[in-house]
Amino acid sequence: MLEAIKYSATGAKIGTVTLNEEIFNVSSLNDSAVLYEVINMYLANQRQGTASTKTRAEVQGTTAKMYRQKGTGNARAGSRRSPIRVGGGVAFGPKPKDWYKSIPKKKKRLALKIALTEKAKEGKIVVIEDLKFEKASTKQANELLNKLFPEKGRKLIVIDGSDKNVIKSFTNITGAATDRADSIYAYEVLKSSYVLLTEKALQTIEEVFGK
Repeated sequence: MLEAIKYSATGAKIGTVTLNEEIFNVSSLNDSAVLYEVINMYLANQRQGTASTKTRAEVQGTTAKMYRQKGTGNARAGSRRSPIRVGGGVAFGPKPKDWYKSIPKKKKRLALKIALTEKAKEGKIVVIEDLKFEKASTKQANELLNKLFPEKGRKLIVIDGSDKNVIKSFTNITGAATDRADSIYAYEVLKSSYVLLTEKALQTIEEVFGK
């Protein structure tokens, strides 16, 4: 049975929370294989694939032979569009490509559970009653994070819904990121040193991913 430390909205330790074993204590024979496959596909999907160069057929310039074939003592040059000349086309250069790979829903969810399990076992998951910001305040958000996590490292703040004040408060903090509870994914969990969940976010994760 895994537990996470629970804090009040002001950052005071008030107890512990028992984590759902169906999400935070998952064991698979191919943990590393599933994580590798899902994260590899996710990173491939982030590639834009827009790099493009012009071939000798696409660059501007005459296609006429630069000078006669024999008798000049020079190399037998073709047109100015040749890849070996300045301003010529690029040989074997990149062209637009679609790197998208469809990630199966079951694998995506299993990878997320494995990632959350790793963080839970390391004691890197923390629960907070709520995040209350009457207005966006980076200073208040930074003070709270320093109180909860004295050590350096990336922090993932998971909230239920899209509270603009909360999101704006953490946006400008280096090493901090926010996400909705119903849309978190394995890569951002593994990339973070600590995961901070609000109580409602924890409930949403159990409802959405515990099926």
